[in-house]
Parts: sequence; structure tokens; C-alpha cells
Amino acid sequence: MSQSRDEHRWIGKRVSKPDAWDKVTGRTQYLDDLVFPRMLVGKVLRSRLPHARIRHIDTGRALSLPGVKAIITAQDMPPHKIGFGYDHPPLKGDKVRCIGDEVAAVAAVDEDTALEALELIRVDYEELPALFDPLEAMQPGAALVHEDRESNISLIYNFAHGGPEEALEKAYAVVEERFVLPFITSCCLDTHGCLAFYDNAGKLTLWTPTQAPSIYHREMAEALGIPGAKIRVIKPAIGGAFGSKLDMYPFEVACAVLAGKTGQPVKIIFSREEEFIASHPRQPMIIDLKTGADREGRLTARVAKVVCDNGAYNCWGATSPMVGMQTVTSLYRVPHVRYDAYVVYTNNPYSGAIRGYGNPQTTFAVESQMDMLARKLGLDPLELRLKNVNRAEDVTPQKMKITSCGLEESLTKAGAGVGWHNSRPRKRGVGIAGYIHVGGGARIYRSDGCGATLKIDAMGKVTLLTGATEMGQGSDAVLAQIVAEELGIGVENISVINTDTDVVPWDVGAHASRTTFIAGNAARRAAAEAKAQLLAAAAENLGVDPEKLEIKQGMVFVKEQQDRGIPYAKVVRSLHFRQGGKMITTQCFYDPPTEMLDDSWYGNVSAAYAFGAHAAEVEVDVETGKVQVLKLVCAHDIGKAINPMAVEGQIQGGAAMGLGYALTEELLVEKGRVRNPSFLDYRIFTAKDMITVEPIIVETGDSEGPFGAKGLGETSLIPTAAAIANAVEDAIGVRITSLPITPEKILRALRETAREG
Repeated sequence: MSQSRDEHRWIGKRVSKPDAWDKVTGRTQYLDDLVFPRMLVGKVLRSRLPHARIRHIDTGRALSLPGVKAIITAQDMPPHKIGFGYDHPPLKGDKVRCIGDEVAAVAAVDEDTALEALELIRVDYEELPALFDPLEAMQPGAALVHEDRESNISLIYNFAHGGPEEALEKAYAVVEERFVLPFITSCCLDTHGCLAFYDNAGKLTLWTPTQAPSIYHREMAEALGIPGAKIRVIKPAIGGAFGSKLDMYPFEVACAVLAGKTGQPVKIIFSREEEFIASHPRQPMIIDLKTGADREGRLTARVAKVVCDNGAYNCWGATSPMVGMQTVTSLYRVPHVRYDAYVVYTNNPYSGAIRGYGNPQTTFAVESQMDMLARKLGLDPLELRLKNVNRAEDVTPQKMKITSCGLEESLTKAGAGVGWHNSRPRKRGVGIAGYIHVGGGARIYRSDGCGATLKIDAMGKVTLLTGATEMGQGSDAVLAQIVAEELGIGVENISVINTDTDVVPWDVGAHASRTTFIAGNAARRAAAEAKAQLLAAAAENLGVDPEKLEIKQGMVFVKEQQDRGIPYAKVVRSLHFRQGGKMITTQCFYDPPTEMLDDSWYGNVSAAYAFGAHAAEVEVDVETGKVQVLKLVCAHDIGKAINPMAVEGQIQGGAAMGLGYALTEELLVEKGRVRNPSFLDYRIFTAKDMITVEPIIVETGDSEGPFGAKGLGETSLIPTAAAIANAVEDAIGVRITSLPITPEKILRALRETAREG
């Protein structure tokens, strides 16, 4: 299946998304647009207390309200908990553990009636002491968030390789610092929601903007205690997810139960305030980090202790320290490492997956400390990184096998893009930061596979049924390009379907920047098999051996006789119009050659690793503390750009999120309560705020990736905040060790520096 770069017709070409016109003209239907006959509006009653025992729930007045069709509480729910570790009842019957906890759910004829019914439900609470500081919550004797646990430490990740403590003692230079990372949220324009309906045969259909339909399907069956064969999941268009729609939420189980109780379709859609309060934020972390190096600047050891505010329950976010571990152990060559992470229950909002999945936090710490170490050694920060850069064929301390690596090229090009060695005025500075991330899937489950089924009809239409989820990232276009390239036909003839679990194959979901690599390999191999069948059938028509044929621009030609050809659609019809005919339908399930991490956290978890670097030039106003980013250069090794336009879009979109993480975004949580649940008070980078972002595509051609491609989606925001923090220190000489980098923090640091000076 190999092809040289010059032979590619569709790979490396700028192709629009198949749904682009529908989105810009308003034809795309999101969950909120779906309306069914007799559909009811669902709403959820949420706790306003962070920790309390439920003494009694009175739904009598609410049930008597005209237009209310059903009210459910914990006693109406199946006895199954959800979440990673199964610690989370969908409706709470004994106690609430955070503000926003689901206590009851209502189905009514319209939204006003449903909201009025919520106001009429009376809940008698007994307030309990609450824990909001993870450092306090993990102490022996602290009150327990979950009484059935021995402590509030939910999960522990311990990894050690070599002799890090001894290496630090022998190091020529050692730096040590604490880094504090805040709550932030994903700010999807499409809020969370679910629509549920039981048909006359008792089959449940759910419309939900999930990132992982196959996993959601299984989890819903477990939560409801019904066979998975009686559940169908349909994914409407997703207006943003960024990881927040990986988990199945408690309200979705309640929505299904309401549909069963009423016998009518029920739809629950989050309000914008609910989205801020009840969708899962990025996990806050407190990272204590030490890094050592020898006299020449070669890294010798890195030791990290990470405390994660898990909030009240476990979900996908509880596993994010596993990804953060990869950066501590494997970004740059470091022979001796230790990583200890503690995931701690508190009565704060519980954290989920957001783009980067633990990596933005640890990359901020690691790459900030690389600059600190460079200054202590008297080295240029870029020079220090280049001395320690990862390279192809390296095996990291966690036994991750690097097959292709463009980190050196990314660092060099990003640095050059901001004029790294140029002189600049006072109060201006440059900073750089690299990253490592999974780029070829991530074996978190026993399978990291994706299925693909491909069929070619008599009119030449090629339909790819894929388990991969399109959520705005452009995967449908990329998969269509891969199939078109492999088959030798036009991309306009490819249709990609991925919306219905009754139709599409299994896939583990859109996460870990895996779709292009995993789904792309499945699609390419299914297309290669279809191509072989096409050529075999064409060989019969043309009277030559199949290996003497090729497909170009929708025609099957004899290689040495380009005037002898036949349209591929005619070849397909020749298979139909005969006794004992056949269809061209192929399938592939691609599961990458990887392994799960073992009990000691060793293992090659990804088939390829993505690398890159961001470099920033900033100017700091020392009178106001305001940071102005003048330029951001983002160099990414993605193996091969299947669709350069989509790659640039991913880089620019990720940069916008990275800029927000660095400078403006923080979900302000005070005693468990979100204090800024609106776009008025939660500041994301808007189009007006955006600065010049220069995307640089680095291609290293990974041997396992489809046409050499690796993943990109998450990586485009991972190093942004660290690069900006490093640029700020270069500009004004103060190191900010917590995010966001606000004017207040800069002015405070300048005052402290002046006092110490």
C-alpha cells in the first residue's frame, strides 16, 4: 500500500469538510434542534449544598402541577452506579457530595412547567462538613467524602525508574518548584443533552452528542440493567466536545428512566449555567517538581509529586495523571525518574477529560522548569532542550518506543519563527516549550481498535461505515481522503457514516488524538481489500492479470496500455449482473500493535508518539501587569498531513484554547460553588482576542500510520501556556508558577522581586 509523495492525488490536499455547507447555512441539526411528536421536556433538580445528608424528598406538590408527567428520585432508579470505579449513583438518595449533584428529575409538557415543578420539590438536608482543599482531604483523619472508602485518596499512580534521588544528589544543578493548575472548563457551544425514547417493542433509542458511542452504549446498558441489544445510540452533530462528552452523565440515565416511565420521548438539554456547573472541568493539580542536570546540561533526574483535586466522584478525569506521567518520564531524555500522583476526593466539582488530558498541566511544570534549569546552568533555554531532545528509536523510561520524532525540528523551527536569537526591546521576551503525546492511539482498554466496513454500489458510490466519531475535528474528510487515495477515485464519491450504533462498527471513541491513526488505518485496509476485489473483477473484463491493472481517476487501466480501461462502477455492475454474482463489501478491524501499561506503569501504550513545540513572543506592561502575546509559532510533528487545511485549523483552534489556559481562563470555585458560570465572567479567547498564530507542519512519516500520519487533535494546546510563562520571565525576570498568568500575579511578583532586590 506504499506510495511516494509525488503520486498522491488526495493525501496532502486541502479538502473541505463534507458538512461545511450545512453548518454555514444552518441546516445542520444538533440535539437541541430535534423535535419528536409528544416529546416532553426533562429537567434535573440539583443540590445547592456541597455536602449534606438527604433526610426526605417531597415531590407531592410538584406532581400535582398540571403538565407534569413524571418525577423520579433515587428510589425510581436501577440500583447501579456509574463512573470510573462505579462510585456515582445517577440520582442521589442518601447524600449529596457536591453542588450540582442530581437529586430528582422531572418530565413535563414544556420547559416552564418543568422548571416550576423543580421549584415545588422540597428536599430536607442535614448539612455535613465539606472538604475543598485536596491537601487537607488526603490527610489521615479527614472526613470521608465516600464513607465506604478508607480514605479520600481515590487512586495512586507510582512510577520509578533508575535511582532518581541518588541522581539528584549527584547532579551539578537542581531546581525545585511548586506549580498550581486551576479548574478550567471546555466551553462547548453545544451544551450537554440527551433525548430518550422507548419504541413499542421496548427498545430504547438515545440521541446524545457522545464522543464514544460504543462505550456509551455499554455503559448505559449496565446503568439501566437491560441488555445492550435493546439499546440504540444515535449521535447527532456535535457542536464541540473537547473531551467533556466522553463520560456518560447521571442526567442521561435519568432521561432514559423518565422516557420509560412516561412512554413518551424525553429530552434534557443543559442551560448555559448548568454547562458551567455540571459539565466536567479539567482537573486542578498541585505539582511539586525537581529536575537535575550535569555540568554540560544533560538531564540526570526528574521527580514529581502530583496532587489532583478529583472532586466528588471518579470519571475519565481520574485517569488523567496517567497521561501526565508520560510527560514527566519521557519528554526529553532523562534516565532517572520518579512520579507519584494522588487523585483525591473533595466536595468540589468532579473533573473529567479535556483536550490534552492531564498533559497541559504536567507540561506546564516540566517546561517551566526546563527554563529555570537553563538559567541556573547559564545555558540558552533552546540549547538546553536541543541537548536533551528525544529521537527516533529511543525507548523512554516507561518503555515507550519512539518510532518517529520531529521534536528537534519542531523546536528549531518554532524558535526561528519568533526570532529566537534576535535582540528586542525591554519588556519583550520569547519563550519556548515542547511536548510529547500519544499519536497512535492509547491502549487504555483491552482493545484500542476501530472497525470499518466499506461497500461500493452499482453507481460507483463508496460508503464507509466507521466507528470513528466526527465531532468537528474534520475526521470525516480525512477518512474520505484516505479511502479515495487507496481506491484511486474521487473524494466526492465517498460517503462517511458514523452516527448509529445499529449500523456502524465498534470503536473505543474519539479521544487520545487517535482517530486519524486508528480509524484511518481501518479505513485504508478496508479500501485496499475492496481495491483488490475491483482489480480482480476488472481483470476478467479486460483479460489481463490483476497486477497489471491500476485505478486512476475512477477508471481501471492496463498499466502499460492507458487506452485500455473501464469505469470502476461498470466493474461493480459486472459482478451484480451474473449468476452467482457478488457485492464488493469489505471490513477491517484495526487494533494497533501496542500494550497496556503493567502494574508498574511500564508499556508501549501507543503505536506512535506526537511531538512538537510552541514559541511565543510577548510584551509585558509593568505598570498594569498585562501580557500581550505578539506572536505564537506552533510547530507540530504529525507524521504526514492528510489534509493540511484541517491541520492548520486544529493548530489554530488549539492555540486559542492554550492562550485562554495561559492568560484568562479559570473556573472560580469557592467552597464548592462555581462563581463565574457564564461567558460574561469566564473569559475565553474570542476571535477579537486572537493574535497571530503561525502553524508549522513537520512531517516525519510514521511507519505504522496511514500514509505516515500521526495524531494531532489534543496536542495543539499542550505547550502553549508553558511557552508564554517562559516568555514572560524572559521579558521581565519574574517566574509565574500558576495559571492563569493574570496582571495581578505579575504585579505581585514584581513587587516581591523589588523587595528582595
